Amino acid sequence: MMVLADVLLLIVLMLGLAIVGTSRLSAAVRASAIQGVALAILPLLLRDATSPTPVALVIATALGTLAIKAILIPHLLTRAIREANVRLEVEPTVSLHLSLLLAAVLTGVAFWIGSALPLPRPARSNLIVPIAFATFFFGALVLVGRRKAVTQVVGYLLLENGIFVFGQCLAQETPFVVELGILLDLLVGIFVMGIAINHISREFEDIDTEALSSLRDDD
Repeated sequence: MMVLADVLLLIVLMLGLAIVGTSRLSAAVRASAIQGVALAILPLLLRDATSPTPVALVIATALGTLAIKAILIPHLLTRAIREANVRLEVEPTVSLHLSLLLAAVLTGVAFWIGSALPLPRPARSNLIVPIAFATFFFGALVLVGRRKAVTQVVGYLLLENGIFVFGQCLAQETPFVVELGILLDLLVGIFVMGIAINHISREFEDIDTEALSSLRDDD
């Protein structure tokens, strides 16, 4: 089980790097969807047999994660891409090559943090903490380095995925209701962002967030 969990965590890391390094919006959304599938399976593999959390709740969390992260949110983003008729991140704020270089450096920093950060109890996998921080860092990098609204939503999703992975260290301390609330907050946030993307597309015939700087109040 732990070997499979480590493989899934490495897949999450590689998908995060793929999102950082791609200019295709649809590829970024697909990578985030696959990442959602991996994260849905992760709690099942990391569950401790001695954990007081009922198996039914773990399965419910996995199904909720799968439905929201791997199906519903990617569907909303794909629809936004189709309606905006934009396919590529043409002029990112930070170039793709520099983004990948920064991502490699941040991965090293994440593994250093993972080796130095004290935890209330040993993690089920030594990769949980470093990959959680790396995924979080990737999300921040995408948010800062990209201009298209869809890609920035994917960056926001990466941030939450990093938090989700780190939460597996504290699974016994995190009630199911809290985890469900986080998923619902994420869904609402992405839904609101999707509405904003559609409005940006209608006003500017593009989904470049730089266009928002031209907005002003008309007296």
